[in-house]
Amino acid sequence: MKKIIILLSLAIPFIIASAFQNAKKQLPDIKLKDVNGKEINIKDYGKSGKITIISLWATWCKPCILEINNINEQLDTWKEKYNVQLVAVTIDQAKNTPKVKPFADGQGWDFDVIMDTNQDLMRALNAPSVPYMVLVDQNGTIVYEHNGYNQGDEFTLEKKLEKLSAEKK
Repeated sequence: MKKIIILLSLAIPFIIASAFQNAKKQLPDIKLKDVNGKEINIKDYGKSGKITIISLWATWCKPCILEINNINEQLDTWKEKYNVQLVAVTIDQAKNTPKVKPFADGQGWDFDVIMDTNQDLMRALNAPSVPYMVLVDQNGTIVYEHNGYNQGDEFTLEKKLEKLSAEKK
């Protein structure tokens, strides 16, 4: 009996740690504003029933802009094939926010652009830097996170979209 108690006392911490590692990570409950000043709760994107790509970026970050533009080139097709939406969350400081809307408009971005001037979302996601991309499934669960950008990463992303879309059917 003593051996069983010792074994259980040794096993329980591993079981608990394993449960926490396998816990599904959801979008955080954080309210930010879009480029028009409308308050948006990031968690609501996870309730849309769509696959959501959240891209953390900044106006000064060239790889960020390249990533978003390359995703944007595929976006109409992805919307049709995978029921996806793109959300671009800038981490530009408050003093730069007046530049964000004209910048996004100049890029031809026709998706939600959100301001994270205090980097609340960035901290909540434990994003080390931008560009940082999060893929959220149709139930609001974060299923993939990627830091940095290399030309062609959008094709890896599409494979993940295809898999998520197939799982939902």
